[in-house]
Amino acid sequence: MTQAQLHAQDASAMASPRRRGAGARQRSGQAGIGVLKSAGPILSLLAMVAVFTSLTPNFLSGANLQAILESAAVPAVVAIGMTFVLVQGSIDLSSEGVASLANILLSILIANSVTAYDLGAGAILVALAAGLAVGVLNGILYAYLRMPSLIVTLAMWLITLGLAALLFPSRQPQILDSGVVGLALHKHFGLSALVYLAVAFAFIAFIVERRTKLGRIGFAIGADEALVRLAGVNVNLCKVSAFAICGSLTGLAGILTAAQIGVGNPLAGEGLLFPGIAACVIGGTLLSGGRGGVLHSLIGVLVLVTLRNGLVQTGTNPLLQKAIEGVVIVVAVTASTWHLRRKTRVVK
Repeated sequence: MTQAQLHAQDASAMASPRRRGAGARQRSGQAGIGVLKSAGPILSLLAMVAVFTSLTPNFLSGANLQAILESAAVPAVVAIGMTFVLVQGSIDLSSEGVASLANILLSILIANSVTAYDLGAGAILVALAAGLAVGVLNGILYAYLRMPSLIVTLAMWLITLGLAALLFPSRQPQILDSGVVGLALHKHFGLSALVYLAVAFAFIAFIVERRTKLGRIGFAIGADEALVRLAGVNVNLCKVSAFAICGSLTGLAGILTAAQIGVGNPLAGEGLLFPGIAACVIGGTLLSGGRGGVLHSLIGVLVLVTLRNGLVQTGTNPLLQKAIEGVVIVVAVTASTWHLRRKTRVVK
C-alpha cells in the first residue's frame, strides 16, 4: 500500500466518527422536532389555560371546568367521526345536515308534543340508522364512483338539510321522553351523561383506530393509497367504512343535541361542521391524511372550546372572538403542514 493510500485511509477513519456523530445529532434533532410537533397542541392548551387563569380568577373554578367539558361533548363526537375520514385523505362536509336530520327523526318518532308516535329506544335507532345510511352513501359515491369527497358531502349536506325541513311538522315538537332529555339534565359527579358518552365513544374509537385493521389501513391510505392498493387491500371498502363511522357518530351528535335543546329543530346541527374539522386540524390531524388520530382531535376540541370559553370569560367582543378563532386555526394549519407543503398541493 502506498504512502498516499495510507494517509487517505487514516483520514477516512478519522472522518467517519465525525460523520456518524453528525448523523446522530441530525436524527436526534429531527426526533426532537417530531416530539415538539406532537406536543404542540397540548402545550398550546396549557398556555391558553395559564393566560386565561391570569386574566380571570374564575377560569379554573369547578363550575367553569364543568362548563368546558359540557360544551366539548357534542363537538368531540363529531370530531371523532371526522378523524376516520380525514386520516384517509378525504373530507366530510355533511355533518350539519346529518345531525339536523337525526334530530328531527328522533323528535317526531319519540314521545313529543306534536306527533302521536312513540317508538322509545326505536326512535334512537332510526336516527342512528339515518346517519349510518348517509355515511355509507357518501362513501359509495366517493370510493366507487370516483366523485370528490368534498363535492359529494357538500351535496349531501344540502340534501339532508332539505329532508330535515321536509320532515319538520307544523310546529316545533317538544321532546317529552324523560330518558332522552335526562341525558343532558341529570348530573353525575357534576357532569351530564353527554360527557360520559363522549368519553366512552372516544375510547372505543381509539381502540378501533390503533388495534384494528380498519384503523391502521386508514393511516396507510392517507400516506400512500397507491401502495396500499398494490398490497391487495380493499381500499374502497375501507373508505366506505370510514364514512359510515363518521355518519353514525354525526347522527349520534344530532341525538345529543336534541337532548340538550329538548326540541326538534331542522337546523339543530348548525355550527357543528366548523368546530369538528377545525378541532381535528388544530390537534394535528392533517387534511391531506396519514397523520393525526382520535386523541389529537380530542385535544383540538379542548383547545377550541377552552379558547371560546376564555374569550367569553374575559368579555371579548363576540365578533372579535370569531376573528381570534380564525387566526388560531390558520396558525395551527400552518404549523402542522408547513414542512409538508410540497406534498400537499391537492385539496379534496
